[in-house]
Amino acid sequence: MNAQHLIKACRSAGIDFYTGVPDSQLAGLCDTLYATFGVDGAQHIVAANEGNAIGLCAGHYLATGRPALCYMQNSGLGNAVNPLASLMDGQVYAMPCLLVIGWRGEPGVKDEPQHVKQGEVTLGQLELLDIPYMILSKETAETDFDADFAALCSHLREGKTAAIVVRKGALTCPEKPVYRNERKMSREEALGCIVRHGGEQDVFVSTTGKLSRELFELREAQGQGHEKDFLTVGSMGHASMIALGIALEKPDRRVWCLDGDGAALMHLGAMAVVGQRKPANMVHVVINNAAHETVGGMPVCEGALDVTKVAQAVGYPHVYRADSMEALDEAVSAALKTNDLALVEVMCAVGSRADLGRPTTTPVENRDALMGHIGSCVLHHNLGGMDA
Repeated sequence: MNAQHLIKACRSAGIDFYTGVPDSQLAGLCDTLYATFGVDGAQHIVAANEGNAIGLCAGHYLATGRPALCYMQNSGLGNAVNPLASLMDGQVYAMPCLLVIGWRGEPGVKDEPQHVKQGEVTLGQLELLDIPYMILSKETAETDFDADFAALCSHLREGKTAAIVVRKGALTCPEKPVYRNERKMSREEALGCIVRHGGEQDVFVSTTGKLSRELFELREAQGQGHEKDFLTVGSMGHASMIALGIALEKPDRRVWCLDGDGAALMHLGAMAVVGQRKPANMVHVVINNAAHETVGGMPVCEGALDVTKVAQAVGYPHVYRADSMEALDEAVSAALKTNDLALVEVMCAVGSRADLGRPTTTPVENRDALMGHIGSCVLHHNLGGMDA
């Protein structure tokens, strides 16, 4: 179904404000919203995380008396549960909101490991939250959609949140926008430069999405193992906390956090924790292409996040920015010479190789290889260690 049909139905129902976090399963909707409204105008805002987006919907309703539409991948339900249950719910403020949720990991549909559990529990989560929903698929006729949408709108008028769960390929955008910036350095080139600076005992924690995929393929191309790398295949925005946890327990090893701008923005408070603890063995690299590229390319707040200023404000003692390979090499070298916590912001272009693959090892294999590299025991394989 053309996503314009959904927007038209929303307008007819008095829904005129859209916010959320982009998702590849919702590319048709996200592309249509970007082409129609942009990302920071009066009617559409790309939020930092899904909980923030629900807050925006609440504010919009309080100011206008009209519900808003909030789009997200089903993994984002975790970020949204708190405001859905403690703010929007009928037992609290009874404020309506229409959720549009991309159903990654739908049972019976092949997907990546990080989506499997979430896919299994998505409908159950909505039922537990008492959120009525409809399922939209490629086979759904517009007339059937209209009838189901009208039923959802009756719940909205009662002050309830309702949801449209979107299967793969169900929403389309005939004219996909082109997402780009003016930067020249590719993320993969930058990654190669950064990894070359790593030592034999170093650990790399890479954020969810294409950056982890590129790190895996870089190791493969160089004939290396993957024991130095932790690929954060899910849990967007938490790579820096994973890296901090390792850095604090392994002060004799340098730990690199390979972050993304959208991921860092999603849980920006994590930087304050890193800045407060100041692990001298941690280098925080933020790849900034001003886009949610892994899920389609929609801009991240129009690139307004100034990572270096944020890092300085929360206590990072050394910050650098690089917009070329030469500048990046110099910035990473300077960061290492400090023997202190440092952040390097890398200004990259949007885009990746068309043939970029995915890790061929399982998350558990990745975990065990890394823990072997840093000398940790796998607890549930060695429960006797709890008594030692």
